[in-house]
Amino acid sequence: MGTVATPVIKLHRKERDTASVTLLVQPGAGITPLLTAIAAAKRSVEIAIFRFDRREIEKALANAVGRGVSVQALIAHTNRSGEDNLRKLEMRLLAAGVTVARTADDLIRYHGKLMIIDRRALYLFGFNLTHLDIEHSRSFGVITKNRKLVHEAVSLFEADSKRQPYEADLDTFVVSPVNARKQLSSFIKGARRELLIYDPKISDPAMIRLLEERAKAGVDIRVIGRLTRRSSTLAVRRPHMRLHTRTMIRDGRQAFIGSQSLRQAELDARREVGIIFRDSKTVGQVAKTFHDDWGLTEQSKPQVVKEETAPAAKVAKKVAKEVAKELPPVAPVLDVIVKKVVGENSDVALNVERVEQTVKDAVKEAVKEAVRDVVEDAVEQKEEAQPK
Repeated sequence: MGTVATPVIKLHRKERDTASVTLLVQPGAGITPLLTAIAAAKRSVEIAIFRFDRREIEKALANAVGRGVSVQALIAHTNRSGEDNLRKLEMRLLAAGVTVARTADDLIRYHGKLMIIDRRALYLFGFNLTHLDIEHSRSFGVITKNRKLVHEAVSLFEADSKRQPYEADLDTFVVSPVNARKQLSSFIKGARRELLIYDPKISDPAMIRLLEERAKAGVDIRVIGRLTRRSSTLAVRRPHMRLHTRTMIRDGRQAFIGSQSLRQAELDARREVGIIFRDSKTVGQVAKTFHDDWGLTEQSKPQVVKEETAPAAKVAKKVAKEVAKELPPVAPVLDVIVKKVVGENSDVALNVERVEQTVKDAVKEAVKEAVRDVVEDAVEQKEEAQPK
């Protein structure tokens, strides 16, 4: 696979990010900025794709190849329910002369979304390149020419394209599972007055504890999205429209925009990408959008959760039965783990009831996360398949 040579740039890891950041707000910005960028590319376009149904962008990439531009697409190995579409896209791009690589299958998902133009401008998206995400969902994208961020994005793109390990070298470039937990934990801990969060699903226990600690310390924390457990200290509201962004604004001065929610899988087991930036104008725009959306959630009627219908219960019971059949014997696994934890120290006493309950809770949470992912993917695919 041919690649464009990576420019040699000497970087200082802690150097402050001073380059401006341009914000894309969806719905509203549409795909025109992306088409314009691809049309203006002179040497190279590198694009990572998870979901895709915008033929205008596909045509723009093909046209760029026709102008002699090196176009490389990194396509997700799988997005669960949309693999057929990904493979068809892959074949069409190859036929158009695009160099195509497929992500590895070592992580649960490769969910990051970005585009690099001429290795001078980074376009990082919270949204997929789909009609649903761009036209009917609250999401954000950012454009920056900051050379450190561009260089780091190129390093990640090349590593994932070649299925090689990626090593983070910039605190403001947030990559799961490499440095995301560390950097986003630090971002939350640094809040002193206010933390505004867009997140479809916050479920990671450690992150929830951090948020509650900051709230108890007097930080005004507001979440548009969903928290998977009740909290008396965090203000959480359902979005007034479909939400497909992971965004945090800290003290009105700094923001994070990316693809990773504050949940274990997206922090520790998937490829997710985001950036942290300080551009005052752009941070102000994100904060204004949040406050506008927060106001609209006040006018929304409370959502009533209906009791489980008979068909849903039937499906759930069948799934549980099949999963139970595939479960390995628990006792040998538990025995090995206990020996690893306790070691040779026979004096260590374990509370059997506590271990039993903890194992039950952990298994239950893992199954819940897996089921939610499958259901959400199925719903998203159904929505994308609706006539436009």
